[in-house]
Amino acid sequence: MDGQKQILLRETYLGIELGSTRIKAVLIDQQHNPIASGSFAWENHYENGIWTYPLDEVWHGLQQAYRELASEVQQTYGVALDTVGAIGISAMMHGYLPFAADGQLLAPFRTWRNTTTAQAAAALTELFSFNIPQRWSIAHLYQAMLNGEPHVKELDFLTTLAGYVHWQLTGQKVLGVGDASGMFPVSADTCGYEPGMLSLFDEILHQKGYGFHLEDILPAVLPAGAPAGALTEQGAALLDPSGVLQAGIPLCPPEGDAGTGMAATNSVAACTGNISAGTSIFAMAVLEHPLSAAYPEIDIVATPAGKPTAMVHCNNCTNEINAWAGIFRQAVQALGQPVDDENLFRTMFEAALAGDADCGGLLVYNYLSGEPVTGFGAGRPLFARTPESRFTFANFMRAQLYSACATLRIGMDILLQREHIQINRMLGHGGFFKTPKAGQSIMAAAMGLPIETMETAGEGGAWGCALLAAYMANHEDDQPLEDYLDHKVFADISSSNMQPSPTEQAGFDAFWAGYQKGLAIERSALENLADWSLKGKEI
Repeated sequence: MDGQKQILLRETYLGIELGSTRIKAVLIDQQHNPIASGSFAWENHYENGIWTYPLDEVWHGLQQAYRELASEVQQTYGVALDTVGAIGISAMMHGYLPFAADGQLLAPFRTWRNTTTAQAAAALTELFSFNIPQRWSIAHLYQAMLNGEPHVKELDFLTTLAGYVHWQLTGQKVLGVGDASGMFPVSADTCGYEPGMLSLFDEILHQKGYGFHLEDILPAVLPAGAPAGALTEQGAALLDPSGVLQAGIPLCPPEGDAGTGMAATNSVAACTGNISAGTSIFAMAVLEHPLSAAYPEIDIVATPAGKPTAMVHCNNCTNEINAWAGIFRQAVQALGQPVDDENLFRTMFEAALAGDADCGGLLVYNYLSGEPVTGFGAGRPLFARTPESRFTFANFMRAQLYSACATLRIGMDILLQREHIQINRMLGHGGFFKTPKAGQSIMAAAMGLPIETMETAGEGGAWGCALLAAYMANHEDDQPLEDYLDHKVFADISSSNMQPSPTEQAGFDAFWAGYQKGLAIERSALENLADWSLKGKEI
């Protein structure tokens, strides 16, 4: 009855996140506990050399996730979900969504996974004396300019996926500072775009004959807690075509998945960090002071409240583990046995704990797509061993889990060994940590750091986005986001902390030495392993 009362009193908060493989909607109560959820599974498409998602699938997925959530509310609490206290939208950061003045998409959505902007990213990094990764929106825009793509002349608005959805729901062209910091560098002092860098880019636009200023086509930047518009009649119909959901619900600033991951792990204060490990893997570390230099392996972004944050982002994490799970599933089914996916993944991850600390000499590269941190513009998933390698299921799985962490280690070594940054807490979340102890112990060994996981680690970014919506609606005047999370959300949430085992750490270091040397094998595979299959070809 408490849940029903809170729903009726608009004391619930809705978070929706569009992740790489799932769109998830979560409804939380006044105590920040999830009380209903819905989801939609989707996958990116590789079309004409571009990783993309069609926008009609965005809305199909959002509507299904919301419909499942609303149905659960009806069944559990006996009321129709016609309103909530506030809504938050989150999605994959970065990428390229360019629109004309009439709202038409000018080019297919280019996601964070694309590694087609090396020329632009290098030029902008030199121009700004600030690392601009390939996946950032400004790199995509400049590459389109360098390519002479005609749509740039028609460009009226450039945004991220979260910014696009928020715009369609509210009519507001805004973005949370965390997500905005993955489009273009932001200032820690103003929480707005860096004015000097805007001027430098405007000079390029002028030289190339474009008639717009960069700031005029970017979303306005808002910090966590600021109001960001309200659900319009059209927006309500987009999210809930049944017509039950009412207009007028306030929305918080739309954020990227990095920012909502920080909220969901209470790692928004200085000297805290988190590792999000799923389709991609990235580590966030909130900085006390600026780094001494710009590094191509490290982005400088922001928390949802605007604090400078070092981000090590790697394009590939669990995708190869998921692919092998599919092979094992087919093998079991061929034997006539039923397959439970949760049990399958638990078995795979737990097997890794029984493997040799050094994986028995097995080597895995999980590069489904390109990996800029190691300089790869495209990927070739690869498994290699010598005749002397100890080829067991346990060692194979440990190598898979090590591989999922390996590229991240490069950036973390820069932060910890070269920059000597302080990290008092490193929280883990995402599918990699779902099996108790397995992902946590492997990550601790790989990073050489204690890894903490909370009992809420599985809730993910949709829950984090709902927390940001609740913060906007309920925080006291001048109450910082970290204070709200500390005292209102995480005060009674338990966690477990796992120190790196010296044996496992030494084992990972041995694997790591072979991994770095074996990058030459991966490079050769990229150069020599082409798509020679007959699928889709005339015979």
